[in-house]
Parts: sequence; structure tokens; C-alpha cells
Amino acid sequence: MGADIWDPVVYERYAAERGRPFHELVARVGAKSPEYVVDLGCGTGELTATLCDRWPGARVHGVDSSPAMIAKAPPGPTFEVVDVREWQPPRPVDVIVSNALLQWVPEHPDLLRRWRSHLTEDGWLAFQVPGNFDAPSHAVVRELCRTTWREELGDVPRDAPVREPADYVDLLADLGFTVDAWETTYIHVLPGEDAVLNWIKGTALRPMLDRLPPERHADFLADCARGLRAVYPPRPYGTLFPFRRIFVVAHL
Repeated sequence: MGADIWDPVVYERYAAERGRPFHELVARVGAKSPEYVVDLGCGTGELTATLCDRWPGARVHGVDSSPAMIAKAPPGPTFEVVDVREWQPPRPVDVIVSNALLQWVPEHPDLLRRWRSHLTEDGWLAFQVPGNFDAPSHAVVRELCRTTWREELGDVPRDAPVREPADYVDLLADLGFTVDAWETTYIHVLPGEDAVLNWIKGTALRPMLDRLPPERHADFLADCARGLRAVYPPRPYGTLFPFRRIFVVAHL
């Protein structure tokens, strides 16, 4: 959110692993013939384009705040660059999808209430967020920011920015939705050296790298790499990286 800190090349390094939760989320949306489908926080748009195959009669639209991401978008859907907190649809929406976005929006419970007002009477809201903020990957980075990098990054790490599945059920049921919520822990097997570092460079480390001047990036990443190797030791076949995700599909 805010400044364009997203690097599509880094983010897409693990495109298959990042795409799987999107497909599993959308598979639980029961809309039969929606006319207007919106993907909020669509990134580079490849996953958005798959919604055209799922609902060929729908107008599919992607929204993202990053010009660099939208510049990579494929043909098929329409796209626009706008912060999702400011997005206003031109008409009621049949299906809103949001994949791995809301953890970047501290006020996202209020945003979910607003999105409900944009839906049709038979509308669907589906979102997925990481639920791994207590994982070793985040703990290593938080500790570095509190100690070695305190002067430059001490205020950057956040408390867990998402809620538990039951909290989302309470929130959305109060808004009139029927809610299906679940969680999955994927055990990714990542190839290459410093695999977990390469994964989080495209996500969790973006706020830190955005704060630091470019000449400090290498030192910070080297410190992160040392800590991550200790908690995610590589194996002959790759590095095991458990990743918990929270899914919610809600229907009016």
C-alpha cells in the first residue's frame, strides 16, 4: 500500500505456491452466472485472468495499487491502479475476491463492511490471508528489527495484522452473510539456497527494504539469511517451509 514497493519478478518466483490458495479459495465460491466479478489486490493479474475461464459470461476486473504489478497484467480482464481503500465500483458486484491483500490493511474489518455494501443481493465475498505471523520466519525478522537494526527498523514490524477464522465468521455473520471459514497449513518444499529468504523478500520484507536505503539492503538481507538458515535448514531435496493461510467465503 502507498509507495510502489512491489517487485513482480521477486513476487512471482514462487508463483505456483502463491497461486494454489487462490484456486482453492475460488473453488468454494458457488456463484453460477455472475455478471461482474472483481479481484481486489490482483497483483500481476495472471490469477485474475483465470476467473474469465471460471465465469466466461462475466466482466472480470482487477484492482491493485501497484503500477509495476498492473503493467504485467495479461489480456482478458480489465484492470485499474487504485488503492483498494479508495475503490468504488461503478455498479453492484456479484463476486468480490481478495487474495493475500488484507494483511496489508490494518483497518480491513471496516473495509470488509464497506465491500458488503458493494455486493448484489445474492453476492459473494471470498478472501484469503496469511495466518503465519507467529512463524519462525517472522520471529527472526522481528528480532533483528528490535536488536541489530533497531535504529533503522525498530518501529516497522507489526503485530499480527489478521484475525482468526472464528473472528471473521462473527464479523461477517453479523453483516448477514452465511460464512464458510477454514485454515490450511501448506508444507512448501522450496528449491535453491536461502529459499525462505527469497520467498519473504517479495512479501514480509518489503516494508523493511522500502525503509532502508538501497546501499543497506545487502547487509540486512545477509543478517536475515543467517537467522533463517538456522530455523529452516535446507535438506537435500529442498527447504521445508510451513505456511498457514486463512480462508473465508461469505454469501448473502
